[in-house]
Amino acid sequence: MNLKENTLYKTLIALVALVSVPALFGGIMEPDSALYASIAKNMVQRNDWVNIYVRGADWLDKPHLTFWLAAASFKAFGITAFAYKLPSFLFGLLGAWYLYKLAKDIYNEKTGLISALIFLSSLHILISTFDVRAEVYITTFTLAAIYHYYKAHQGSFWHIVTGSFFAACAIMIKGIFVLIPVFGGFIIYWLLTRQWKQLLKLKWWIAITLIFIFIIPELYTLYIQFDLHPEKVVFGKTGVSGLKFFFWDSQFGRFFNNGPIKGKGDISFFLHTTLWAFLPWSILFYTAVVNLFKKKNRIMLPAASIMIWTSAAITFLLFSLSKFQLPHYILIILPQFAIITALYIQKLEGKSLKVFFTVQNTLAILIVLILSTVAIFFRFTNHYIAIAVLVILLAVSFSIFKGLKIDNLLARSAMISVGLMIFLSVFFYPSVLKYESGMEAGNWLKENYPKAKAAVLMYPDAYSFDFYASGEPKYFWSYEELDKSKDIKDLVIYTPESELAKLKNEYGAQVLKTFDYYHITKLTPKFINAQTRSQLLEHFYLVKLH
Repeated sequence: MNLKENTLYKTLIALVALVSVPALFGGIMEPDSALYASIAKNMVQRNDWVNIYVRGADWLDKPHLTFWLAAASFKAFGITAFAYKLPSFLFGLLGAWYLYKLAKDIYNEKTGLISALIFLSSLHILISTFDVRAEVYITTFTLAAIYHYYKAHQGSFWHIVTGSFFAACAIMIKGIFVLIPVFGGFIIYWLLTRQWKQLLKLKWWIAITLIFIFIIPELYTLYIQFDLHPEKVVFGKTGVSGLKFFFWDSQFGRFFNNGPIKGKGDISFFLHTTLWAFLPWSILFYTAVVNLFKKKNRIMLPAASIMIWTSAAITFLLFSLSKFQLPHYILIILPQFAIITALYIQKLEGKSLKVFFTVQNTLAILIVLILSTVAIFFRFTNHYIAIAVLVILLAVSFSIFKGLKIDNLLARSAMISVGLMIFLSVFFYPSVLKYESGMEAGNWLKENYPKAKAAVLMYPDAYSFDFYASGEPKYFWSYEELDKSKDIKDLVIYTPESELAKLKNEYGAQVLKTFDYYHITKLTPKFINAQTRSQLLEHFYLVKLH
């Protein structure tokens, strides 16, 4: 690999990271990000890092580590959106570094850098800087575990300890199933290469033992909050074991759809999810996967490659067969997708290189046209500047990176992501977030009525209000509960329009402020079009009881 290529890839990686920074200063999106942020806020304000509460009630769903990381950031930087998003962003960069290290060790430095670039510039990774959930953490921790176990496979025992620590962290983010992408690739690799005796080696059993030692903090907290208190009502019943939920219901219960949290599976769901989530690389990726089915293409790669694509394949299959499916699950195997794509891109030449130059150029132009159309119809502030930025970036990338070369193909594709991220973080999402009424109401209340006792009436999804309002807002599930607290001094209630008439007529409520609301993670053409948007908007109110 020459110095010029090295510099180009590192520059593009730095550029993608740099244009992602403004997203850290935007708002927190509902529902999941706002929920997780409010949980971490409660931990800090209650000074209770053992019990997880949502609106004063015991909450059993995700393990603790996501919230511990956010709460630690709150302690360091204050309870802000920036502090919530920062750890995820930094761990995403750490994941790219581990991806570089793994691909470099198995293949070469060029593959490592290209893989890291593809990973960081894929659409769902970019979106995760706005909508911060748990998946970026899982992705980094599973990838770090795979890297250290790969090094341990080569002979270093201390990598067993480090790999087990990261595997345990992944479990304390999502659950025990993450061991499948961590170990699944290794097991199939050993079986296919007739290294089955690896399964009997003491170091791997030590690794499993260490994982269970490292997850003791999670097991302890679940036992303290739930197993010691069978009288607590969780999922509408008593006698719920936090440990059983952790090891079975939250994982296998969702897969078999017989746990307390159910979904509807579609075996093709992640096929079309990958198509948009891995943009601008998805067409290249699908072609690379087809290419892997040709034996002559596989035998030219190191044997350890089996570990990469089988890890991705079994996890993808598991997700596809599951009855509980969400788009962000795909993030966990995007690193493997990036390596597979990077290997294929480097082999492009002649006619195939020309074809993908045309494909990626067409994709770039289409994305600029689509985003420009969105800007015109949405009519957000400075939308013509947004269009100008997109067009200039497209023209610059086409003029600088010209010539039928792999480096130019990579650079032009990465510049698609750079333009997309600038559009989203500087122009689009700041305008869209104005319709997240919980955030707007919480900030308005904090600024105009700093002594108010915030509360929510009859609306379960207002988690952004929980985060942005001062203190820990009360939640009233019924008017009977409200009656017990209506005499609280300076009580201000956030409520949907459906409850407004009753609050005015029976409680003498005074409207302080009205807010427009739309579920911003479910964008539709009708919402994007400024002329039809009002037809979809709901209205929420801050009301003060006399």
